[in-house]
Amino acid sequence: MQLAPILDLKQRPALVTGAGQGIGRSIALQLAAHNAGGVVINDFHPQRAEEVADEIRSMGFDAIAAPADVSDAQQVRAMLSIARDRFGEIGILVNNAGNAGPSQRPDISAAPFWDVPAADWDRWFSVNLYGVMHCCHAALPSMVARGGGGRIITILSDAGRVGEAGLETYSAAKAGAAGFLRALAKSTGRHSITVNMISMGATVTPTSEDALSNEDLQRKMLQHYVIRRLGTPEDAAAMATFLASEAAGWITGQTIPVNGGYSFAL
Repeated sequence: MQLAPILDLKQRPALVTGAGQGIGRSIALQLAAHNAGGVVINDFHPQRAEEVADEIRSMGFDAIAAPADVSDAQQVRAMLSIARDRFGEIGILVNNAGNAGPSQRPDISAAPFWDVPAADWDRWFSVNLYGVMHCCHAALPSMVARGGGGRIITILSDAGRVGEAGLETYSAAKAGAAGFLRALAKSTGRHSITVNMISMGATVTPTSEDALSNEDLQRKMLQHYVIRRLGTPEDAAAMATFLASEAAGWITGQTIPVNGGYSFAL
């Protein structure tokens, strides 16, 4: 008996959101290397998306950049149209785009929840919850119509499972996405489309590396991890590649912790 490569993605085209750096970039590279039928690189920043697409093409695989703001349903539909024109119907959707913590409004992220106006909550819900819903809503009609099954994989955070002080709205958005995706898995199962989530612990990415480089903070954080190191984008990419493959064809509706034993240590 000849064994086929268990992680062969069988030429299913893939779309990865937020793939211009960090976790999304690593996932896109691994999907390309494991025989995805082309990879669509989405990012809010066009230059980042194009750089990762160039990187994949330099490896000998096919990729295109499709910059878009996933919180905008119209932009998401346009992104899917670009993907279909190039690669046909998407068979693997990876929802990685997200935001948390300080950015343009440090006054919001530093304030306690009860001092943050309700009007400011949307910056977390728009990407972390609605962005996931927009992408699933746009990708699923053709994924169902094409037959042959599909994969929807979403990168979440332990904040959505156990809560994070100071990130209440972010935690709520991630938890909301998890609830939506579990329900979605029950609807798509009859079409052999699996829906799974990866719950990441503290991971060193270009977005987080400045904060996580603080040695005192890192030492305190690692007390809660059985494996005494921080996560890497490659940790997420390995699990995403598995979930995208036929090896995970009977797994759906699950939130899989990739967190160095954080949950176990609590």
